[in-house]
Amino acid sequence: MKFFVDTAEIDAIAELNDLGMVDGVTTNPSLIKKSGRDIIEVTREICAMVDGPVSAEVTATDAETMIAEGRKLVEIAGNIAVKVPLTWDGLKACKVLSDDGHMVNVTLCFSANQALLAAKAGATFISPFIGRLDDINLDGMDLIQDIRTIYDNYGFETQILAASIRSVNHILDSARIGADVITAPPAVIKAMVNHPLTDKGLDAFLSDIKAAGIKIL
Repeated sequence: MKFFVDTAEIDAIAELNDLGMVDGVTTNPSLIKKSGRDIIEVTREICAMVDGPVSAEVTATDAETMIAEGRKLVEIAGNIAVKVPLTWDGLKACKVLSDDGHMVNVTLCFSANQALLAAKAGATFISPFIGRLDDINLDGMDLIQDIRTIYDNYGFETQILAASIRSVNHILDSARIGADVITAPPAVIKAMVNHPLTDKGLDAFLSDIKAAGIKIL
């Protein structure tokens, strides 16, 4: 499974990237705003840091302007994936940009029918939003499973990019189902290391080491 980091914070990306935990990055206008930096400037810096795809989102809602913005965004670096919304205009933009040879991430997916349309339009990535479905008492994992089944049935190459990840269980369940990619905030990825039995075991080891007076350096 590929790990994308859902942030525009350079230091957080760098820390995970140094550990080999970053296969790509997803950003959006809200994350860019939170970073307090210019969208082109911060996107260029992220692209220079990571080897994998960096999703940069358009701000327009009509197809023509989305296409124009997408063509401007891909000039930033060769690893830009243009992020477009899953609307009819977004699908039109996806088709044109993907036909141009650019990576496209179709975002705000909430149904398997939408995911099927995105794959037909040539999307590189489809981003189903797990957490937001959970928020309205639907199981986001059911959507991941449905998309996986449909894509496998017909050999679609569009990668399932599980988004709106809220917990380590979302990551685990996505991996079990077979999502190609997850994108999560740095804090959620780092939380994967935590387990109470690890903490308990370490405390016992440290106690024994102290009692025995063991030193290596």
